[in-house]
Amino acid sequence: MSPDRPTLVATDVDGTLIDHDELVSARTRAAVHAVVESGTPFLLATGRPPRWISPVVEGLGYAPLAVCANGAVVYDSYADRVLSAATLSVDALTELSELALVALPGSGLAAERVGESAHDAATPQFVSSPDYEHAWLNPDNTEMSEDEVLAAPAVKLLIRRPGMTSTAMYDTLAPHVGALADMTYSTENGLIELSAPGITKASGLAAAAERFGFDLSGLVAFGDMPNDIPMLGMARLGVAMGNAHPEAKAAADEVTDTNSAHGVAKVLERWWS
Repeated sequence: MSPDRPTLVATDVDGTLIDHDELVSARTRAAVHAVVESGTPFLLATGRPPRWISPVVEGLGYAPLAVCANGAVVYDSYADRVLSAATLSVDALTELSELALVALPGSGLAAERVGESAHDAATPQFVSSPDYEHAWLNPDNTEMSEDEVLAAPAVKLLIRRPGMTSTAMYDTLAPHVGALADMTYSTENGLIELSAPGITKASGLAAAAERFGFDLSGLVAFGDMPNDIPMLGMARLGVAMGNAHPEAKAAADEVTDTNSAHGVAKVLERWWS
């Protein structure tokens, strides 16, 4: 065993672990299995909600613990159980939505909620106002009035403004939001994601580590977008993908190959092959 072998591996999913066809390559799958078989914990840290983890589990052939919704949710994909969730209150959702609609007129609103499992039928998982234009295919959506979208606690509030980059949206909204929420984005396609203050992928990993006794001191983390920056910064080795956003690359300790060229596997193979 290499003396500097990581004590924990955490990776983003989209643009990082999976390729442009949203598949886990055979090489990446083999690298992940080598990590797991060595006894080193392997976690997902993603903006995805729990209900979108099952295709990743299928591709990996392994059901890892997952930090979902940009750190707001810790999810046991093997047991299909939400272990913890940090939510924005109804009052916070209302205040943030008012700020967003003034700063970014023409925006649509949506909220991500969680229940006890990934597909908890008792809890509508993703709810959106009629003027919310989806940034990607979302068959799980429940459309309702704007007031209803904001009427229950949520792990994320999503602000969508078609025709505007996410960077521009962030720069416009950030001075108004301040410390009221943690704000980030995982695509440049006109979508901003707001979580409870202090909630990031880094805080989610810290919560998982505390719950399960993981050693964060030797964390190696992989990511590609601004929502990965807190996680890359907390890691002993933060690795940005070759296809990463410039801000993610600047925050990382190194840059690996792209997600479609097995970038995650090429780093993990230093210790596991």
